Amino acid sequence: MNVRLALLLLLVVLLGGCGAAKYGRDAMLSHDIGEYYKAIEKYRKASKKEKDREKRKLYAFNIGECYRYIGDYDRAEIYYKFAIRRGYADNIVLLRHADMLRATQQYEDAIETYRTYLDSVPGDERALAGLEAIQKTQEWVANPTRHIINPIKGLNSRASDYSPVFMAGRDNEIIFTSTRKGATGKRKSMITGQNYADLFRATFSVQKQKWEEPKLVDENLIVDTEDEEGAATLSSTGERMIFTRCRYDKSQALGAELFESSQSRSSWADPIKVQVVGDSIIAAHPAFNADESGLYFVSDMPGGFGGKDIWYAEKNGGAYEKPVNLGEAINTPGDEMFPYVRDNGELYFSSNYHIGMGGFDIFVATKDENGIWTIKNMGSPMNSPADDFGICFVTGENRGMFSSNRKGSKGDDIYSFMVPPKIYSVEGAVFNKETNSKLNGVTIRVIGTDGTNLKMRTKNGKFKMKLKPETEYVFAAFKDGYLRDKASANTIGLADSKDFRFDMYLTPTDAPIKVENINYEFGSWELKPESKIALDTLVQVLVFNPTITIELMAHTDYVGSDKFNFDLSQKRAQSVVDYLIEKGINPQRLVAKGYGETWPKKVTRKLAKQYDFLKKNDILTEEFILKLTPEQQEIARAINRRTEFRVLSTDFIERFDAEPEK
Repeated sequence: MNVRLALLLLLVVLLGGCGAAKYGRDAMLSHDIGEYYKAIEKYRKASKKEKDREKRKLYAFNIGECYRYIGDYDRAEIYYKFAIRRGYADNIVLLRHADMLRATQQYEDAIETYRTYLDSVPGDERALAGLEAIQKTQEWVANPTRHIINPIKGLNSRASDYSPVFMAGRDNEIIFTSTRKGATGKRKSMITGQNYADLFRATFSVQKQKWEEPKLVDENLIVDTEDEEGAATLSSTGERMIFTRCRYDKSQALGAELFESSQSRSSWADPIKVQVVGDSIIAAHPAFNADESGLYFVSDMPGGFGGKDIWYAEKNGGAYEKPVNLGEAINTPGDEMFPYVRDNGELYFSSNYHIGMGGFDIFVATKDENGIWTIKNMGSPMNSPADDFGICFVTGENRGMFSSNRKGSKGDDIYSFMVPPKIYSVEGAVFNKETNSKLNGVTIRVIGTDGTNLKMRTKNGKFKMKLKPETEYVFAAFKDGYLRDKASANTIGLADSKDFRFDMYLTPTDAPIKVENINYEFGSWELKPESKIALDTLVQVLVFNPTITIELMAHTDYVGSDKFNFDLSQKRAQSVVDYLIEKGINPQRLVAKGYGETWPKKVTRKLAKQYDFLKKNDILTEEFILKLTPEQQEIARAINRRTEFRVLSTDFIERFDAEPEK
């Protein structure tokens, strides 16, 4: 009895081992040919039956690999962690785990894991790129682009919906790929585990302001078949379509192929295979170039840089020439997929190798006159730590759609995006500088570098207008009886909309105008260095008001003899005039006059607010000052020691002497 039991147990073990080995071999075969979903099921069954610890470690790692390939980064992270805990020997698992931690936004753990990997593989470019990607991601999130994105509820289902393209570039009709209920395929994809995809068509109802229920692109089932169809490109008129088809043949793996069809009166013709690669080579994700003279597509054909690359084939007559790889600026050891060419010639594609936020990111590529590509990540919010791909634009506009399985998606979902137009405006107010009251009827002249040259008038002391992008503006305010003022606004290089607001102050010319911060050496007419800085402001006033002539007025306090004060004030006034002439002001516009102590200051509203012992219209005579406290007396005498100017005329015309005859 014991012998029989032992033999029975041995038989169970042997059969179990055979079952584990078979599942393991089948899983690896499915893995090798890209049937990742099918491989995951077989790896799990093999792992349950397998007694060999090393093989179970390998199966855990390979399940992680399969989940990574199909974009399920959360599960991939879990299985890589299992493999590490079980002691999987190949340290590549650390790199893979770090990548998945980054894709699932576990940045601190990702950084630690990248560094652990670098301890064993110093200088590894992939790990260094991962660390750089985390830094860049944080920068992109902190400084998002102006794109506004939203999921399109009327288009998205519980299945995968992706790769939209606009019919004839319009925004009210699209063709997209979906595995939703209603697809004709009867089988499940060995790659993703979802139903076979088909091409669907959707129209936006203007009346209902929503997308109508999507329908198969071809109800005659000429384009949509029991095979898998998807990832299409349309001609500018929408009458030609090249799409991806994966035919099913249980005797052999046919992979992805490109087919072309045309429509007439809403009916699609029988698709014809597009011969851009050999029969045994995969071709997918087609995209017409801007003028439809050539075709971009994705393939893993020999001559690439590893993984899936983007290739280009020029059309010559009715056939495509030999494809050309787009080169290492675009293609990498990773996967570059879902090319799309905008009507302005920009090439968009997705990559899981270029520095990005995790998973597949969308990049834009432009080519200069020398054929050199420049690649730019679209940043946040267009990209996310998940997969972002399959972009398309409305013709002539900075809006469109793209696909993503980011957080909040049901799977692969379609999102709308738009860049709102930059709106610039200016609102200004003009005040009387002395009374601080708003001025009506002020003429505002506007000069812009784009050729703008217009005039407007203030209403209730205000003015406003719209501004253009990439333009510099000068605003000049004019009113009889006042000095002019100016302000500026510059929209050049601004990344966002902006409302400019500023106040302008016009100084009345019916009373003397103090020049602030003019100081002299004690008992001297020599200007102190800081006074020259203040006088430069007066130079600007004279340049901006070229028709005025002024009298420079210097005043002293009552300390000292009358003659001394008159002489000192005259010399001080002249030193200011000399400085202005030195700065290029015409001497005919300037008169120097010293008043000594004969013109005491009349207190203005501004001075009265500044000093509580003074009232508006007080005159700071010697008699008035002597009634004040010693501290107040010093303040009042300092106010009297001033340099002012007053406008003598407003009709000066600059005259230039003719060149003397030789």
